[in-house]
Amino acid sequence: MSATTTLPELERTAPARHRPALSYELFPARSDVSFERLRETITQLEATAPDHVSVTSRAGHGNLARVLELTEHVLAETSLRPLVHLTSVGSTRAQLTTIIHALLDRGVRGLLALRGDQPAGHRLEDDEIPFARPLVELIRTIEHERTAGLAGGRVSIGVAAYPHRHPESPTTSHDTEALVAKERAGADFAITQVFFDPAVYRGLLERSRAAGIRLPIVPGLVPATNPRRLVRLAELSGVEPPRELLHELELAADDVERRRLGVRFTVDLARQVLDAGAPGLHLFTFNSHADALDVLDDLDLDRWTTSQGEPR
Repeated sequence: MSATTTLPELERTAPARHRPALSYELFPARSDVSFERLRETITQLEATAPDHVSVTSRAGHGNLARVLELTEHVLAETSLRPLVHLTSVGSTRAQLTTIIHALLDRGVRGLLALRGDQPAGHRLEDDEIPFARPLVELIRTIEHERTAGLAGGRVSIGVAAYPHRHPESPTTSHDTEALVAKERAGADFAITQVFFDPAVYRGLLERSRAAGIRLPIVPGLVPATNPRRLVRLAELSGVEPPRELLHELELAADDVERRRLGVRFTVDLARQVLDAGAPGLHLFTFNSHADALDVLDDLDLDRWTTSQGEPR
């Protein structure tokens, strides 16, 4: 910015309206060949100007080298901001501290604090940080220690929210209490686990607001174009896709028809959650840009764009 820049010039170039937040989830590449394909996907997604892209990591950080590879590419070669997943299960406090410092050193300013899935035979009581709440607290502690180096900046911390009851939780009320605790520990926003019914998301919003939670809760959506992927997601999350949707996808004449049906379902779901007050959308891409871009093309986020400073 030149020294001659004036406030009126800034005001003329400032965006007058704001669309809902938009983000994508990416997986680190498993090989150099798949990393080249991932680079193309990132280029295609970057053109939609998302607010961030999340970079997943496995529990125990067994793929940390690939996580750093993808994170460094996003920081150095794109205009995107990475939101790096940080899982605590199976890691010591010292190990997590080392990883947080390494990410901050590279310029990361967004972290998604997660407990992570338990490996078979793992006992949470053996972990120094067994849940997301103390992980959020650890990040805030390190942030405070590095305030001067961060130029007074603040790390943005996301956490998970569960529209359906967490598989290990006794009740949805327990899930709400956990989200309250994560917000009080310093979380800035939440991204939901997958769901297929807008009423389930509305229920999550109602429970959260009634409990005093004020952080934005962004719905996480998967483009529902691949029936095998949906079945696998159900096995991992316990959230079953609609039988009618699976039936339609399996009976589709070809991949083109299957994609059309899945995109239509996802767009309808996105419209309903945005109408319900969702602050944005987080799309699980599975490192493929085509379906996500089709959803955005049909959705037209400008419909939910609001004037600067005005409530939605």
